[in-house]
Amino acid sequence: MHPRRSAQEVLLCDLCETVPLQSHCELCNINLCVNCAVKHLSDSSKRHNVVPFLHRKSTNYHKCPDHADKHCEIYCEKCGVPVCSTCALFGKHKGHDVSDILEKFSAKTESLQKDLEELETRIYPRYKEMASNVETEKAELETKYGKLTTDANEQGEILHREITAIVNRQKSAIAEMKTKHLDALNKNTEEITQKMAELKQIMSDLKSILKSNDVSLTSTYKSRNSQIRTLPLTVRVTLPSFSSQKINKDQLNEMFGSLSPFSINTEHGDTMKSAEAVSSPPVKPLLDEPRVTATIDTGYYTEYRYLYSVSCLSEDQVWTRGTNDTMKLLNLQSKLLTSIKTKSGREPEDIAVTRDGDLVYTDDSNNTVNLIKNKQIQTVITLQGWRLLNVCCTVGNDLLVTMISDDRKQSKVVRYSGSTEKQSIQFDDQGRPLYSSDNSIKYLSENKNLDICVADWLASAVVVVNQSGKLRFRYTGHPSNTEQSFNPYVITTDSQSHILTADCDNHRIHILDQDGQFLRYIHCDLRDPWGLCVDIRDNLFVAEHYTAKVKKIQYL
Repeated sequence: MHPRRSAQEVLLCDLCETVPLQSHCELCNINLCVNCAVKHLSDSSKRHNVVPFLHRKSTNYHKCPDHADKHCEIYCEKCGVPVCSTCALFGKHKGHDVSDILEKFSAKTESLQKDLEELETRIYPRYKEMASNVETEKAELETKYGKLTTDANEQGEILHREITAIVNRQKSAIAEMKTKHLDALNKNTEEITQKMAELKQIMSDLKSILKSNDVSLTSTYKSRNSQIRTLPLTVRVTLPSFSSQKINKDQLNEMFGSLSPFSINTEHGDTMKSAEAVSSPPVKPLLDEPRVTATIDTGYYTEYRYLYSVSCLSEDQVWTRGTNDTMKLLNLQSKLLTSIKTKSGREPEDIAVTRDGDLVYTDDSNNTVNLIKNKQIQTVITLQGWRLLNVCCTVGNDLLVTMISDDRKQSKVVRYSGSTEKQSIQFDDQGRPLYSSDNSIKYLSENKNLDICVADWLASAVVVVNQSGKLRFRYTGHPSNTEQSFNPYVITTDSQSHILTADCDNHRIHILDQDGQFLRYIHCDLRDPWGLCVDIRDNLFVAEHYTAKVKKIQYL
């Protein structure tokens, strides 16, 4: 017996070993005096449950199945089970690495608490949110499909009796699509609900284990959270639209119009990051006075050539493009490291760098998005009916591309995984266009919170939607500035979820928070800032259009 634990002496604090104990932390399994209890609770790196010593839970040792008079007070590391001293010294666990069962019990108890906390505060609420989103979509079906039915009826009334049969067929098709849509959502709801029930059961079981204080159950517990983090499949349905045509009695079936194809697709659920992996980046406050730390002469400037874009490869190397067919990789000393010409021989519309360090460029002369790997150019996307504008790479290694229809009447943002279209963002919840329909630039960037931010120059607005494509806000310039126009040419984001947009005509950069609140300007004697990018250390690179220089600016 430990001399401090003899009946003749006062029991002392396990930490300071000088003051009589008064409390006990059930999660860490240590005894504490008053002062040490306060210090112990101040450690916020893990959870604690400090109770009066006399009210502590008694440790429930499991009896050894092979030696009825022995309790399992030792943990066999090799076999992963509690064992008694006889088994550890002379039995089948002889020679195995062992540890104190109370230490293992404490560690496992902490692991159980973390799993339960993650299930209750992060995973289950996410499932609940998914179920709520599906219910919301179901609730909107009547309105959305009702509008389709109304459009079909209005067209039918114009054509009177000649078109009645076609109207009925269209209504039937709409009803069938609605039924399939609802069936798909109901099935998705059932799957999510079933998973939620399983989660409730797991959480209940974990609570029971924790409440029982059973060493055997606790020490043999195996976490399933890593499996459960992979969320269920998400149903994505392409809602049909109705296209009407001018009446031609000789070609009623053809001219009446048709519904766009109806499809039901499922996407693999995202795997949620563990609580440890979701730690926020360190907070970096804005500098009162941003400063230029380097200036790069790109060499693009001539009488008819200017600089357009800059994209960071690293904190000291940037890709640039101007009004010719050559893209240049330069260092901070303006040294040309490499250059690549476009496949078409025409100037690129935009450039971006992938997470793997490969260069991507858009070419509006042939409507392609091209990937350059090991100096080899591979065309990954070719459009028809739409003209490419600008491109950015996402944290998930997707490509986001802005584009405008050939008739200049529609514009949208499309997400690609490789050459496969995954998402199209074009309208708000009221069916109104999110972006101006023009042939002008529409640079874009994915924010840290996965919002998609577009600098819509002609609309004089920064348009921000969330990951699902729903409008979050529009920023149209500082509210107090009524004298100068706001012309956002280009946009980027940083690790703090700041949105930075270049107001080229006013020679400055606006810094916004992730919710669109203006924070401050960056001036730094900028002239016509056109291109922007931020490196991994949150240094800002600004491409000046007419001087053809890139300025590296520290603003955090």
